[in-house]
Amino acid sequence: MVVFEIKMENARQDLKEGLVLYNTENNAGLRDAWNTIQREWECCGVTKADDWSKSSPNSPGRKTEKELVSLINLKVFCFQGCYDKAEQWVDANKHLLGTIAMCVLVIQLLGMAFSMTLYQQIHRAGKKYEA
Repeated sequence: MVVFEIKMENARQDLKEGLVLYNTENNAGLRDAWNTIQREWECCGVTKADDWSKSSPNSPGRKTEKELVSLINLKVFCFQGCYDKAEQWVDANKHLLGTIAMCVLVIQLLGMAFSMTLYQQIHRAGKKYEA
């Protein structure tokens, strides 16, 4: 269980490091991904909106006091981090994810079985023609 918690913390740290790259050149994909995730899941930063203030002065989570007041009035300001939202989504969809994983496993096993059968057929056919 300790190893799992360490990996979870490593994932959080990697995401926070990704925030630092938000406004750097040649990172349009990262920027679009963060914007889409935050808009769709209505979350801010990795663990909270403060993550943005620590990363970059021009990041979307960094707001002036006037902007914060207008956001609160519009009830758009979010208090939950995207990592927590992702954990909730995985927890809510764990049965679906498990089913997909099992289907992939079965397909992989069938592929291995068919390839071994094909190998055996080729091997047997090769011996018949050597005599």
